Amino acid sequence: MSEVLMRNRWLVVVGAVLIQLALGAIYAWSVFTDFLKEPPYGFTATQTQIVFSVGLASFAVVMVLAGRWMAKVGPRTVALTGGLFLGLGYVLGGFLGQTFALQVLFIGLLGGAGIGLAYVTPIAVGMRWYVDKKGLISGLAVAGFGAGALLWIQLAGPWGRLLYNLELFGLPGVQSVFVLYGVIFLVMVSIGALCMIYPPDGWQPAGYRPPQTAATERGTGTTEYESGQMLRTPQFYLILLTFAFSAMAGLMTIGIIKLFGIDALQAGGLAPERAAPIAATAAGVFLALFNGAGRITWGIVSDRVGWRRSAVAMCVMQGAAMLVFFWMGQTTALLFLGAALIGFNFGGNFALFPVATAETFGAKNVGKNYGWVFLAYGLAGIAGPVMAGNFKDMGAERGVEAWLPAFVISGVLCLVAAALVARVRPPRALSV
Repeated sequence: MSEVLMRNRWLVVVGAVLIQLALGAIYAWSVFTDFLKEPPYGFTATQTQIVFSVGLASFAVVMVLAGRWMAKVGPRTVALTGGLFLGLGYVLGGFLGQTFALQVLFIGLLGGAGIGLAYVTPIAVGMRWYVDKKGLISGLAVAGFGAGALLWIQLAGPWGRLLYNLELFGLPGVQSVFVLYGVIFLVMVSIGALCMIYPPDGWQPAGYRPPQTAATERGTGTTEYESGQMLRTPQFYLILLTFAFSAMAGLMTIGIIKLFGIDALQAGGLAPERAAPIAATAAGVFLALFNGAGRITWGIVSDRVGWRRSAVAMCVMQGAAMLVFFWMGQTTALLFLGAALIGFNFGGNFALFPVATAETFGAKNVGKNYGWVFLAYGLAGIAGPVMAGNFKDMGAERGVEAWLPAFVISGVLCLVAAALVARVRPPRALSV
């Protein structure tokens, strides 16, 4: 397979996108939340967000382990195992997940762990094959994750209507969709994993000349940091906090957009039966589609102006969008526009921060080091959605107004993130 990839390295991108399309299932969670608040489930708004948050946290924590394991067994084995965990989590969640605790266990913990295992492999493999286009390949490798949300939301809801029409083994619609999706995810990740192979040592694209860093020119050191060395630098913590604050805005919005959209549109004068499909479209089309587009676009921007300038611009834009989205949500067109802006900027995180990790701490260990940086995503995934769910449950009688504090807090933190990332400078070269 390695010889085939050397002849056509774009196959790595195809495999990466196929894997990420399946992993994007976690961003489709909002399509299930309305149904989970009704019998036979009866979840609260906070409980629907806890399942989502546990999945995000499991995803982030397992990524640290995945990076270390991948260094020992290779990316293909890690990707295959991730596909197995993800598929099994959804299948078991379908057959057994009628209670909150079991959905947390199967969809959240097990499914999230599968995503964490498989997610890191396309990034690490892609950056080895595309040393000449780190930003572009980082964006392409994870673009499928955002697009996957669009696919799975639309199949379950507005277009495929699986939640309304599918019945497998006598299970309710939500659980039937879980079973079907679990099987599909396992197959897709397994096929994509076939291309998850590193290039031979010393391989470079034709015509590529590696850039010389100042440290290399002086012969005084190396910028290839091991994880332990990276964790002792202030740059790591600035990048971690920037990622956490920026990702929190998008993850919170993904988790609540359907519930918020229904409340906001009703406050704007729409009847509930009209508000629900519009809110679903905001989540399943505009936010999901622009999430994928943002990953590619911000990756290209990063290659041209640098990851740090790109990250500052992205965080400022996201902060502004979050601060006005509450009021935009009461009008259909502005709800769609706001969802698109938030999705676009949120997607940029997953193109920019792998590049930030590789360019700040070295590309050689990016598979291991990015797992540590990605812990920010887990922190954001717990803080954002659960915070918003709590504000809603505590202020349910206030209607749409209950959501306002969560958007303000998230918007301010994005602006703080812009200030933090502007301070990041290359660390000193390590002694050799």
